[in-house]
Amino acid sequence: MNKKCVVTIAAALVSITFLSNITFAAQRDISGIWMGTTKISTGDIRIVFNIAKDENGSLTVTMDSPDQLAKGIPVNKVTFENNKLLLDIQLIRGTYEGTLKLDGTFDGHLKQDSVSMPLVLKRVDKVERKVRPQKPKKPYPYIEEEVAIQNDKANIKLAGTLTIPRSDKRCPAVILISGSGAEDRDETVFEHKPFLILADYLTRNGIAVLRVDDRGVGGSTGDTMSSTSEDFAGDVICEMDYLKTRKEIDSSKIGLIGHSEGGTIAPIAANKSKDIAFIVMMAGTGINGEETLYLQVKLLLKNAGASDEIFAKELEFMKNEYDVLKNESDEKVLEGKIREMLLGRLANNSDLVESEMKKVTNPWFRFFLTYDPKPALMKVKCPVLALNGSLDMQVAPKENLAAIESALKEGGNQNYTIKEFPGLNHLFQTAKTGSVTEYALIEETISPDALEMICDWILLQTK
Repeated sequence: MNKKCVVTIAAALVSITFLSNITFAAQRDISGIWMGTTKISTGDIRIVFNIAKDENGSLTVTMDSPDQLAKGIPVNKVTFENNKLLLDIQLIRGTYEGTLKLDGTFDGHLKQDSVSMPLVLKRVDKVERKVRPQKPKKPYPYIEEEVAIQNDKANIKLAGTLTIPRSDKRCPAVILISGSGAEDRDETVFEHKPFLILADYLTRNGIAVLRVDDRGVGGSTGDTMSSTSEDFAGDVICEMDYLKTRKEIDSSKIGLIGHSEGGTIAPIAANKSKDIAFIVMMAGTGINGEETLYLQVKLLLKNAGASDEIFAKELEFMKNEYDVLKNESDEKVLEGKIREMLLGRLANNSDLVESEMKKVTNPWFRFFLTYDPKPALMKVKCPVLALNGSLDMQVAPKENLAAIESALKEGGNQNYTIKEFPGLNHLFQTAKTGSVTEYALIEETISPDALEMICDWILLQTK
């Protein structure tokens, strides 16, 4: 075959390939569910794009991150030309660029800020939910009852679930107190239900458990963010009074288990009622809210690989913001100063500014910022179990456990146990890093070791 013939054939092949690609792109309908997996510091996460075509033939897209329970994130701009898909996702400050291959996949990268992550998308029929193997299945070997409790002082109703062992004898009981934010009675987070798991474990072992929806959540009335930890302690006292009316429960053996902010609320409630027999603090605080937040940001940024310079800038902003929140008495002036600070920080993004404003100027946050748990802890005379995980990045374990022990000791309490679990995070899951982004990726909801220690300790106090 002569050289001219080879060149002609090669040119023809190039033309055929080029034409076939044009035909492929023109005929391909990319409507549907597209999913891929990318790596972050804590493991693999799934990214999903839901692509639909409207009546005019234009594409509309939303993004999901099912492993982080993020759903329906709007995609602001969609371009699909010459087999190339470009998505602009402003909410996460990100983009996706991918090329549609002949095997029907998009080969591309998800970019967020300065980070670029490989992401191959494949069309799927549905997105499978994460497995949560500890979630108990009905029928339960105990009594489960829906209850409603009135807090007349606050004029609110608290809806919850009471689980009671099947027994002829009166049993000990605990009230579960959830962490910060508007939580349901199971303290549901990333499809984990820690309080359901905890209630099930304890009730199977002879301990009645009451867990309720926070104010304004589920069947409860009121509002969480306009309430403070002191208000929530008042709710706990009402729940305590309710349990004392139940003939199945030994009223002298009712205690509290609080997680995170709930661990801070428990000592406040214990100061309000001498009838509280014991308290368990799961990742509760021993230092004030402001210091807790500084340590939290330090741990999270360090885990994310941020430099000392970035942490210093973040710390400076937080201190300036908190100084205004603590010291400015004029509400209008306060809001003006905070808004001005946030506008500079968030590049004049008005939506983000208003969202952040709501987070930091509400009564709950301003109480938390200045609250020092030490005085309440010093007054607690009932037995205390204080637990934390060594990988907790939200409530620094060493600093808070040491402060809790110091306050109890200084107050004269001699019946307390302090325990730091190696390898557990803020949710008491067995973790690798402790990062918040890892919570959803872990199948375990609560470490069996933590469950066993809590149960054994309560049974020891109430034997």
